[in-house]
Amino acid sequence: MRQAAAQAADAIRDAILAGRIPEGARIAELDLARQLSVSRTPIREALSRLAAEGLVELSPNRGARVASWTPEELREIFEVRLRLEPYAVSQAVPRLSAAEIDELARLAESMLALGRDQALAGIVELNQRFHSLLIARAGSPALASVLTSVTHAVVVRRNFEHYSPGALARSLAHHLEIVTAARAGQPDWAEAVMRSHLYNARATMLSEPEVQP
Repeated sequence: MRQAAAQAADAIRDAILAGRIPEGARIAELDLARQLSVSRTPIREALSRLAAEGLVELSPNRGARVASWTPEELREIFEVRLRLEPYAVSQAVPRLSAAEIDELARLAESMLALGRDQALAGIVELNQRFHSLLIARAGSPALASVLTSVTHAVVVRRNFEHYSPGALARSLAHHLEIVTAARAGQPDWAEAVMRSHLYNARATMLSEPEVQP
């Protein structure tokens, strides 16, 4: 049963992140059970797992739907991230091993390659791994818990869907610059780049006008 639930969760997560189940859409347990050839029990367990990840919202009377956020909620999410994530990165840089920096570089370079093809689902997954590694290495479980709760994959995907070519290029370049700062052992530099990275994302998500050089 656990394996069936895990497989169902993977399938539903992939569908959400790929945009096949759009933000705010109702998720019908019976339809999913039929599509995945399982009973409704592993589907319910899978939806509970995805709710814990912030991808799905569960309601006793209305069932499950893909998570969505109001503009005010998005502002609050970015406010939390802007206050905490740059600091987390500054704390992570001195703790990163050479192998972990190499992994960050691989993720950043892979995102850049996918960006040329606009392969959003792949970018979202790699982006999540990039940010998660930095947050985990900050050395604070409490900080990691707060940031994990507001680093929603659906929000990240919406960011990438709305990026202009210039905003996307900046976002992908920020990842590479954070790696460069980490290799140089410069936590303040990495912190500043992460702050710029989040301002870029917030401007896109909240439709703030892009300043032209």
